[in-house]
Amino acid sequence: MHNNSTKTKEMFIVRALEKILADKDIRRSHHSQLKKSCDSALEQIKAELISAGQIAEGNELPCAALPLPKNDAASIINAETYFLPFELACKSRSPRIVVTALDCLQKLIAYGHLTGSIQDSANPGHLLIDRIVVTIYGCFNGPQTDEGVQLQIIKALLTVVTSQHVEIHEFTLLQAVRTCYDIYLSSKNLVNQTTARATLTQMLNVIFARMENQVYELPPPNSNPINGSIHSEDCNGSGEETPGDSDEVIASELLAEIISAAYNEAMKDQESVGEPESTVNGNDYSSHSDHDSVELHSENDAVVTAKFTHILQKDAFLVFRALCKLSMKPLPEGHPDPKSHELRSKVLSLHLLLLILQNAGPVFRSNEMFIMAIKQYLCVALSNNGVSLVPEVFELSLSIFVALLSNFKVHLKRQIEVFFKEIFLNILEANSSSFEHKWMVIQALTRICADAQSVVDIYVNYDCDFSAANLFERLVNDLSKIAQGRQALELGANPMQEKSMRIRGLECLVSILKCMVEWSKDLYVNPNMPVPALQVQSPTSTEQDQADTTIQTIHSGSSHSLNSNQEQLQDLPEALEERKMRKEVMETGIELFNRKPQKGVQFLQEKQLLGATCQDIARWLHEDERLDKTVIGNYLGENDDHSKEVMCAYIDAFDFRQLEVVAALRILLEEFRLPGEAQKIDRLMEKFASRYCECNPQNQLFQSADTVYVLAFSIIMLTTDLHSPQVKHKMTKEQYIKMNRGISDSKSDLPEEYLSSIYDEISEHEIKMKNNSGMLQQPKPTGKQAFITEKRRKLLWNMEMEVISLTATNLMQSVSHVKSPFTSAKHLEHVRPMFKMAWTPFLAAFSVGLQDCDDPEIATLCLDGIRCAIRIACIFHMSLERDAYVQALARFTLLNANSPINEMKAKNIDTIKTLIMVAHTDGNYLGSSWLDIVKCISQLELAQLIGTGVRPQFLSGAQTTLKDSLNPSVKEHIGETSSQSVVVAVDRIFTGSMRLDGDAIVDFVKALCQVSVDELQQQQPRMFSLQKIVEISYYNMERIRLQWSRIWQVLGEHFNAVGCNSNEEISFFALDSLRQLSMKFMEKGEFSNFRFQKDFLRPFEHIMKKNASPAIRDMVVRCIAQMVNSQAHNIRSGWKNIFSIFHLAAGDHEEPIVELAFQTTGKIIGDLYKRQFAIMVDSFQDAVKCLSEFATARFPDTSMEAIRLVRTCAQCVHEAPQLFAEHAGMENDASVAEEDRVWVRGWFPMLFSLSCVVNRCKLDVRTRALTVLFEIVKTYGESFKPNWWKDLFNVIFRIFDNMKLPEHVTEKSEWMTTTCNHALYAIIDVFTQYFDVLGHLLLEELFAQLHWCVQQSNEQLARSGTNCLENLVISNGFKFNESTWDKTCQCILDIFNATLPQDLLTWRPKAHSSNNIPQEHNHFEALHIRCVVQLELIQTVDNIVFFPATSRKEDAETLAQAAADLTGGRNGSQSQLLECQREEQGMYGYLRTRQLLTLADCLMQSHRFAKSFNAAHEQRSLLWRAGFKGSVKPNLLKQETSSLACVLRIFFKMYGDENRSSDWKGIEHELVQVCKEALEYYLRLQSEAHRDAWTSLLLLILTRLLKMSDARFATHVSNYYSLLCDMMCFDLKPELRSVLRRVFMRIGPVFNIMSVK
Repeated sequence: MHNNSTKTKEMFIVRALEKILADKDIRRSHHSQLKKSCDSALEQIKAELISAGQIAEGNELPCAALPLPKNDAASIINAETYFLPFELACKSRSPRIVVTALDCLQKLIAYGHLTGSIQDSANPGHLLIDRIVVTIYGCFNGPQTDEGVQLQIIKALLTVVTSQHVEIHEFTLLQAVRTCYDIYLSSKNLVNQTTARATLTQMLNVIFARMENQVYELPPPNSNPINGSIHSEDCNGSGEETPGDSDEVIASELLAEIISAAYNEAMKDQESVGEPESTVNGNDYSSHSDHDSVELHSENDAVVTAKFTHILQKDAFLVFRALCKLSMKPLPEGHPDPKSHELRSKVLSLHLLLLILQNAGPVFRSNEMFIMAIKQYLCVALSNNGVSLVPEVFELSLSIFVALLSNFKVHLKRQIEVFFKEIFLNILEANSSSFEHKWMVIQALTRICADAQSVVDIYVNYDCDFSAANLFERLVNDLSKIAQGRQALELGANPMQEKSMRIRGLECLVSILKCMVEWSKDLYVNPNMPVPALQVQSPTSTEQDQADTTIQTIHSGSSHSLNSNQEQLQDLPEALEERKMRKEVMETGIELFNRKPQKGVQFLQEKQLLGATCQDIARWLHEDERLDKTVIGNYLGENDDHSKEVMCAYIDAFDFRQLEVVAALRILLEEFRLPGEAQKIDRLMEKFASRYCECNPQNQLFQSADTVYVLAFSIIMLTTDLHSPQVKHKMTKEQYIKMNRGISDSKSDLPEEYLSSIYDEISEHEIKMKNNSGMLQQPKPTGKQAFITEKRRKLLWNMEMEVISLTATNLMQSVSHVKSPFTSAKHLEHVRPMFKMAWTPFLAAFSVGLQDCDDPEIATLCLDGIRCAIRIACIFHMSLERDAYVQALARFTLLNANSPINEMKAKNIDTIKTLIMVAHTDGNYLGSSWLDIVKCISQLELAQLIGTGVRPQFLSGAQTTLKDSLNPSVKEHIGETSSQSVVVAVDRIFTGSMRLDGDAIVDFVKALCQVSVDELQQQQPRMFSLQKIVEISYYNMERIRLQWSRIWQVLGEHFNAVGCNSNEEISFFALDSLRQLSMKFMEKGEFSNFRFQKDFLRPFEHIMKKNASPAIRDMVVRCIAQMVNSQAHNIRSGWKNIFSIFHLAAGDHEEPIVELAFQTTGKIIGDLYKRQFAIMVDSFQDAVKCLSEFATARFPDTSMEAIRLVRTCAQCVHEAPQLFAEHAGMENDASVAEEDRVWVRGWFPMLFSLSCVVNRCKLDVRTRALTVLFEIVKTYGESFKPNWWKDLFNVIFRIFDNMKLPEHVTEKSEWMTTTCNHALYAIIDVFTQYFDVLGHLLLEELFAQLHWCVQQSNEQLARSGTNCLENLVISNGFKFNESTWDKTCQCILDIFNATLPQDLLTWRPKAHSSNNIPQEHNHFEALHIRCVVQLELIQTVDNIVFFPATSRKEDAETLAQAAADLTGGRNGSQSQLLECQREEQGMYGYLRTRQLLTLADCLMQSHRFAKSFNAAHEQRSLLWRAGFKGSVKPNLLKQETSSLACVLRIFFKMYGDENRSSDWKGIEHELVQVCKEALEYYLRLQSEAHRDAWTSLLLLILTRLLKMSDARFATHVSNYYSLLCDMMCFDLKPELRSVLRRVFMRIGPVFNIMSVK
């Protein structure tokens, strides 16, 4: 390896020296030193090689063709020692010799043979490589340098800079770069120029790449402090060796590439331009190189060095700074020659700077020194070049700015603002700007707007910064105007260029929106993309952000970062938004101030954005650049106290120390425009004079403030006089001096020299305000002013550019040292306020673009923009903005009802496609905007019908006529609406609805339903949307139930409405769709306790209720019947609706509907209840209601069958009571105890419904219902609880409720005779069956009901009442306790009292009237019933006490005994009677004496009343004549006798009852009284018939007397003896006479009148 290297080195040196010696120019005398040096070097080489044994003595030096012997020793020849001949050769004037020398040096360096790393003996403190480089660039002597030499210089310098074997730094490196730069500028050869430029590019790439790469490498172990003179280790590290071959390859490839590229480019240029003529000569060059070449030392290198961590950073910095300064060089006045040095230098420097900035690495982007250079040099240069009239310079400046914005914005906040505000936006907004400038600006903006980070950063750092301009807002507004074609007409632009500009504006707007979409993409969920279930997205920090942070940390390395000490600002969206709002308020206040200062100040103070003190206001007037300077002047000059205080505070803020009056006045008047009124100026000058003297107390020139005041006033007058165009005769210096005589308080005037200098200064420099951007806003030309000449506009533009340039440069210089914290935006939320602020100009631009222009490119851009805007508005839920964009899109589809479809163009078709795409991609966020989209889709179907040639009858007349007259292109466009792509896309919206989220699908469905309603309400209804509703219902049915129920809430309402449509065709379609959907839905089944089926089937119910059409109602019933037949096993909560529908069907007038509904109901109860009653329990009550309705239907067979089915229901309830208890929490069951649920939800509804049937139906049905009701109660009552019985009897007793009874008399009578009667007996049966439970619960209520019955004017019911009372007591009396018997006796007493016909005694006929006759008849009827009831009641009491038939038997036996007495058969009869009395004792034994006495009292009362009536002969005659009781004179004979008979039996029974012996005395007394009264009454009777009626009574009394013991007999007979004797006078019946005889016979022995035989 070493041998080869040595061989190569020797070959290069020897051959080069031999070539130089062989050159003919070497013989010239001035080259003698060179010749000697070469000869000497060759000799030395030969000697060294001989001594090393490389060649034999006397031999020739080796050449390339001879192989070298192998030698492992180090390199023998040291190339550095032979540098002198090459140095001398380079200094020779012979181009060939120079080329040979340079070529050899280049190769030695390239192959690493010449490193120059030793000290330079000629220049201590420097390395040899520095001398080598000086030698190389010393070969260049300006434009006259040989072209071959130029090329060799370029090659050599590139090798030096890029070689890995040598290192050059600082001055040497700068010289190398400078030489290439100079060659580019000076060379006339295009190849050399291009090579020089390419070499510069390569050099810069290497310099900056090395600096960046150095950060990643470890420092050498013994590194010395870096400065300009001490050489550092090789940048690759000292331990690494690079093979010579690879170096050669790299160097040769690099050079070959550069030169061939340069040659090709030069040839191309020559062909197109021709041979360039160089105007550069030696003098020009020397002057040029003084000014334009790279500056070497401009500031203390030690200071610079201290801020770098590595020499490579300093190298890069020096080169960069030099290029910045080159770019700042001014161009000559006017339009510079494109070939001039100044322009070419500027262009090249800008190109190279652009290259550096575009490839800037992390070190460059963060090092403080580079940032400082950018701020102080590059930005100032840009502010100048950024308004250059030379397009290339202007374009490069813009490109550099874009690069700065991309890579350095964090450090250049204020600079970017200046560039944007003063250059970009001013050029866009200027009226007179050239098309070319505007075009380039917008091209640059296109690049800026394509970077999301930059766009969001601009908003966050400027629009949300309190003191910065609203760059984003202004940018969007300006772009919007350009996109609309509303911008000022550019200088020299043709219509095509105008259109291009407009397209560019639109592209920028769309780019901004795309950036915003990209920025916030993490918030967007595409409904058509499945999202992983467990993916959690953070809106603020993503993994990407963390990765970026890591990279930045690595890149910062050991360099000084500007951000290392400065805390990065947080970009919290809420804080920024709040700041933005405050800024907007501040801007409003400033705007108000600029119109009305006092109001503006007041407004800002109210909003707490401005302090309350005058000092606060004054500070604000100083600091806020946005205030109108004229307004400030007027405000400060006002005469009110407040303004004066502010003015004083304002002027007190100035520091006039050590300043002349003019300078101080200039400073003051730079800040505001002096008002025109003399009084205002006077006040301001007065304060100025005061402040000036205050700041300069040592000034000897002015004795008092008055002098300053007058002088200041005179200076203002002088300024106005000298510089106002209105003043024709200007003031002379003498006049001015004269004017100021005597103004000083001292004895002498102000010195004339002083006044003269003031005059001269004012004459040369007018006192005026500082330039600011506000002054550049010229009013737009209006009217005829717009038509100014092109030349005039160009002149205006040039002037304006100068003003812009001056302002921008001044501002840029003023902010060059300012460090403004820059917020690097990260949060997604920033997009929302950005869009909220800018959505209107966006919308305006896109709307105008679509409205005005048919160009497909513009239309595409507008549609893209609208699509992006909708996306942003959607994901941030900005409903107003979203609706506006969607409506705009909908409007441009031309599908709206009022749009002229005959104007359909390609852009409208594209709009339709965009709208469909929006619906597909952003469906989740569209909310209420779905309505506009669905409307368009609905209308699209119409357009498709027109396009396909169909002539639908539902098109309005106007559209039908225009359809025939459409031109072919419109027909084609309308036809395109039916294209496969459109049809598929529309279909995809509906099929894709299943992927919408829960809220979105509801919004979509609502919109679809609303459009469907509109379609159906048209004159010719359409069912497009209705069909789509059915489709999406199918698609979405698999959603979770929660979402589906929300969807169905909307759809169900719609089906309700559509199903009741007056058009039967529509109703049928809706119903059939419902049926299909329901069948599918039912297939899914349902878990218990859910209600989805119930909600789903509700529309059937609604249609059944509201639609009067028999056909539709029949269809509903058939649908439900089919559902029951096929899906019964899946139906759960739906049973409620099914029964509800059948309930409605049951009331129908059409028998087939009722029949079909009942058949299905019968199947459900008869069949399904047996199989699956458990899952149908919830709907049991509805089923019972439904049966109840069928029972009350118009068709008797159905009614009877329905009642039969209730019995089946009862059996189901009885068999599974636990089912009702288990189904807790249903509807209203929460408060019901578990054990009562079977009653509340099972038994009671069923029994109640039967009672309702009873109350509502005709006789046969209600009789059947009543029978079944009591059958159920009797059959299953065993399980009933006491509280259930109470509920039940509350219902049963309603049968007897007067309010519920029919009004009509005959119906009422029939009701009482049949139903009440039937019910009464059934109730008694139930009571008897379940008396143990019911006795103490309901007996009182039952007695009350019986009481009610006997009071009714219905004989049958009244009789039944008493009979039932009798049955009840007889059946259950043995279970009665004392209390119950008390209640029973009280009931009987009450009935007796209530039914006593008192009116019989008092009735009198009224005046004759036809109206009275029916009333009298009713009254007599009621009285008659009372009489009957009294009789029945007497019989009842008798039957209760002694059991039925007992008394009759006893009477018959008494009579038989009396007859037997007559015939002599006494003994047999006696024994029979005793036997009878032993049997059937009745309830007598269960009754207490007092209870029996109570009953006896009742009977006696009845008896006495009857006696009274029977005795009132006249009253009876009156009643008889009035028609009471038919043809026989009315009497109460039976009541009179039977009541007394019952009383006597009771008393006699008690009198003989041993158990009541304690009561005998009282009983005896009562009995004596009753018997006495009876006998007395008998004796008074006149009528034979009446006496005959009493025969049985007398027989009873006398027979019982005979049965008494002697003592008792004696007691009684002694009371009746006379009465008995009197009886003998009457013609008695034989039986009575026989018994009376026996009594008298008994008296003898008892009273000892006669002895017993």
